[in-house]
Amino acid sequence: MTSVTPAPSTIPGNLYVIAAPSGAGKSSLVKALLELDSGLTLSVSHTTRPPRGQEKNGREYWFVEHQTFQDMIQREEFVEWANVHENCYGTSRHEIETRLKEGRDVILEIDWQGALQIRKIFPAAVLIFILPPSMDELRARLERRGEDSPQVIQTRLNNARIEMSKAKEFDFVIINSLFETALFDLKTVVHSQRLRYMCQKHRYAEVFRQLEIS
Repeated sequence: MTSVTPAPSTIPGNLYVIAAPSGAGKSSLVKALLELDSGLTLSVSHTTRPPRGQEKNGREYWFVEHQTFQDMIQREEFVEWANVHENCYGTSRHEIETRLKEGRDVILEIDWQGALQIRKIFPAAVLIFILPPSMDELRARLERRGEDSPQVIQTRLNNARIEMSKAKEFDFVIINSLFETALFDLKTVVHSQRLRYMCQKHRYAEVFRQLEIS
């Protein structure tokens, strides 16, 4: 059974959804942000792709078999899921709803398709798109990773053009040219959302009570 998501005004936590083409630096920015901001918690998605490098199950992703993933779809356990580069990725509905109701800030790293699906269910979600400074730089970053063949890199670049055309659907766009500047921009977006009325009312409940603000 599909659970009922509370109206945006009743959820004290913030949901930040970050998308980017492969190689734009999304994961590095999110990792740095989490190290700086203890108030953020990362929602770990499920995926059918195998781990890369030093990735660990339950940290970067929950790595599951294709059949397990399909079973979870049938049980409607995902708030969104998508097939990206021939692998499936999905986000647990229960995990997000629980954390937001507790007043915790949740950050999601997903593709643009998933981000737009999230917005339909969580209208107050903050959508952030990370762009590279140029296609040449994007290619160079993909090549420096040393994880993909030239054919796979070209496929990722082709897909990137499609993905980046969806940036206009997002609330904020950050260009990751200089890492430190992009990280500052990302921190600014996160902080500004915490100053919204319902977030402040939840965080400073006693102040609101004393001031008789309902």
